[in-house]
Amino acid sequence: MLEGTLVRWLKKVGDKIEIGDVLAEVETDKATMEMEAFDDGTLTEILIPEGGVVKVGAKLATLSGGENGSSAPAKVTEAVPEKAAPKAAPPILSPTTPRPRPSASVNGPRVKSSPLARKIAAERSVDLSHIQGTGPGGRIVVADVPQQGAAPRAFVPAATPAGARIEVPCSDADKRIPLSGMRRTIAERLLASKTQIPHFYLSIEVNAAPLTALRKDLNTAAEATGTPKVTINDFVLLATARAAAAHPKVNASFAGDSVVEYAAVNLCVAIAVEDGLITPVLRSADKMSLREISAGVKDLATRARSKKIKPEEYQGGTITVSNLGAYGIESFTAIINPPQAAILAIGAIVKKPVVNAADQIVVGQRMTISLSGDHRVVDGAVGADFVTTLRKSLENPASLLF
Repeated sequence: MLEGTLVRWLKKVGDKIEIGDVLAEVETDKATMEMEAFDDGTLTEILIPEGGVVKVGAKLATLSGGENGSSAPAKVTEAVPEKAAPKAAPPILSPTTPRPRPSASVNGPRVKSSPLARKIAAERSVDLSHIQGTGPGGRIVVADVPQQGAAPRAFVPAATPAGARIEVPCSDADKRIPLSGMRRTIAERLLASKTQIPHFYLSIEVNAAPLTALRKDLNTAAEATGTPKVTINDFVLLATARAAAAHPKVNASFAGDSVVEYAAVNLCVAIAVEDGLITPVLRSADKMSLREISAGVKDLATRARSKKIKPEEYQGGTITVSNLGAYGIESFTAIINPPQAAILAIGAIVKKPVVNAADQIVVGQRMTISLSGDHRVVDGAVGADFVTTLRKSLENPASLLF
């Protein structure tokens, strides 16, 4: 995140503020987030009006009469903690810079941390008092919180690819559309992925006839009982999650001097929204049932399109599925969602002539699935074993119901 839009102030000048109070709503590239206060005091000055665009680390307002009676700036520091904000020199305040008031950790002394970092640390049973923060002023941010039982990870900033700027001709009759925060983020991340990750591609064709037949039977029963229907994509997501659990070398990331194989399969689902694409996460998807996958995806998609999704719901994914079958696309290859090592591209089910076991030409239903892999992490044979497992599950879809 580089900047956000201050949508609405929830406090006014003269209000008493306590740590944890929600000061304002900030719209980022993915969602509208609540910004909490990190200090006590009285709100004495508002510097950014509603609707104003503000850079990360910029001063929004002033709190006075806090812990040591001086003024403290309220700043946008981690509205979208997708990555730690770059360290910057501390702002010059008048009359003095207040001593930062620490925030509570899980089970140790009080430490300086963001609300989301504290929440995730509590979920992972991580003691924040042993972690060195990389956020502004040494604050612990989400990227600093390790997985449960793991040591804090070292993050190496990706190098910015060099290259000359391409001049784009534009006449008065052409329409120039400024980049939104989401579109800018997509451009930066996918450029980095395509230029820094050595992609390779594997494609398979799946016999989708058993899958479509089982889905039809399940949805017929669902209509009779008034329960929600399932989609082909629900089956694909569950099969992907279970295949990833069976092949941990695919459910992994390249970490510079090591490869991280994740203990959980946190499945990212690519969802088209008005201004681009977002990939919310189904956590421990391999442990979910088909109905749970279906309900989870519907909920995430609805809230993603209304920009009500929470940061922790689109962070921490370990493998991604992108399905363009509903758009009539028969096959495609996708760009890896960094820092993950694999993404699956799912095409539409199409009818075509196929040769059956009796060497007869019959009408078949086929679906093309393509794997894009990071060759630093996934070898060709490993990727082939993974997609073979995936195909077996989809061609025997009843196995996914247990």
